[in-house]
Amino acid sequence: MSDSTESAVVLQPPFTGPCLVQNSPANRVPSHGTERFATAYSIDLVPVDQTGRTAPVTLRTILRPEPLERFPGFGMPVLAPVSGTVVAVHGSDHDHDAYRGVPSVGYALGQRRRVQRGWPGLAGNHVVIQTAPRVYVALAHLRCGSLTVAIDGRIEAGHPLGQCGNSGNSTEPHLHLQAMDGPDPQRARPLPITFDGGLPRNGQVWRGWVH
Repeated sequence: MSDSTESAVVLQPPFTGPCLVQNSPANRVPSHGTERFATAYSIDLVPVDQTGRTAPVTLRTILRPEPLERFPGFGMPVLAPVSGTVVAVHGSDHDHDAYRGVPSVGYALGQRRRVQRGWPGLAGNHVVIQTAPRVYVALAHLRCGSLTVAIDGRIEAGHPLGQCGNSGNSTEPHLHLQAMDGPDPQRARPLPITFDGGLPRNGQVWRGWVH
């Protein structure tokens, strides 16, 4: 794992609206409970409405998978958190239903199968941007068919690159962000990340663009 004392990769907020912070490296490292796939310093951001809420919990939430259209984050534009060159793009995985309540238990039982597929099985639709020598930023769980970037294309921080989705290893629409020292998460080492003003913590409703 990368030395946590090294300089962190400074990211710009990938959403213009509020997000619920989950699996933040401000709370623990490795943030996702594993060092595999260069995820040790990664963070998850769940878009929420202006009251700080995701889709309301109903009886269906407890008993059945939920349609993605109920979630404020589904289809929300995702902005590039860094400027750089796009080195990897995958955008054809379908977006599956959301799993909270009891359905999340059955979904969790498929975790081993997704891990066996490696990074593609976990990330679903994703983009990797090289922003400096040996500095790469990956964005995962993007919406199927929404990506507007191509390999070798240049993108500037703050420009849209796709939409928030629910592909890969995801129980509700959200964005997974991580930095690493190579383009392949299965071989790269993780790099610490931060934002202007510092890293938000788990459970915080974060409004990154609001100063």
